Amino acid sequence: MLTTVAVLMGLSGLVPAAQAGANEVDVSIVLAVDTSRSMDFEEIGIQREGYVAALKHKEFIDAVKGGLTGRIAISYFEWAGYVVQDSMIDWQVIETEADAIAFADKLDARPIATQRRTSISTAIDQGANMISTGPFQGRREVIDVSGDGPNNSGDPVTPVRDKAVASGMIINGLAIMLRPSDAPGGLDKYYADCVIGGPGAFVLPVHKIEDFAIAVRRKLVLEISGLSPPPTMETVAGAGPPTDCLIGEKQWRDMFYR
Repeated sequence: MLTTVAVLMGLSGLVPAAQAGANEVDVSIVLAVDTSRSMDFEEIGIQREGYVAALKHKEFIDAVKGGLTGRIAISYFEWAGYVVQDSMIDWQVIETEADAIAFADKLDARPIATQRRTSISTAIDQGANMISTGPFQGRREVIDVSGDGPNNSGDPVTPVRDKAVASGMIINGLAIMLRPSDAPGGLDKYYADCVIGGPGAFVLPVHKIEDFAIAVRRKLVLEISGLSPPPTMETVAGAGPPTDCLIGEKQWRDMFYR
C-alpha cells in the first residue's frame, strides 16, 4: 500500500508516511441502526445478524483493502426516539480481516432491545458529532442510517440533514420496508427526499428480512468504494410529488390527539 511504501523526509532522517498519517483513512463510517418498537425482537435480531455477517464477509474485507490507504474507521450506535447510550461501539480502524471480525464480535455481543419513537434527526446529529469529534481523517465521511419509519420525534429531520451535509458529510439510508409504510409514496422515497444527502448519497430498500444481510453488505461496499449503486438498487429522489418531510410528526400528533 502507498502508506507503507512512501516515506517523508524529516529532520532526523526518513519517516514512514504511514506513521505521519496514522489517523488517515479512506472513509469514516458511522452505522446508525434503528431499534424502535415498530420492529419486533425477531426482526431486530435478524437485522443484527445482517450487520455482523456483512462486516465479516470477504466482499467487505476486499473493499477495505482495495482503498487508497487500505483502511477505514467505523463506529456504531442504536437509536429510536433517542440514542441508546450503552449501544455505542467506539471508533475502530478496519485494516485486516481480524479487525473486521473483532468489530463484528463486539456488535454480536450486544443485548437486543427496543425503544419507543423514531428520531432520525437525533441519529444524524449523533453521527455528525461522532465524526467531527473523532480521531480520524476520512477522505469521505459517511453517516449510514437504517430505519423503518419517518421521523416523529425530536427536531425535524431536514434541517439536521442539511447541516451535516453542509459540513461535508454524506448521509446514506437503508429503508426497512417489511410492512406497509406510514410514508406516502414509500419509505424509500421519504428517505430519498428527506434523509439522505451529500455527493453520491443513496438509499437502498429492504423488502424482505432475509435480504437484509446482502443489502447491508452492498451498502458498505459502495460506501467504502465511493461508487453509486446501480439504478435497480437506488431510489431516485424527486420521482413523483415531493414528500412531506413532516409526515411522521403529523401522524404522531394526529394519533396522540385522536
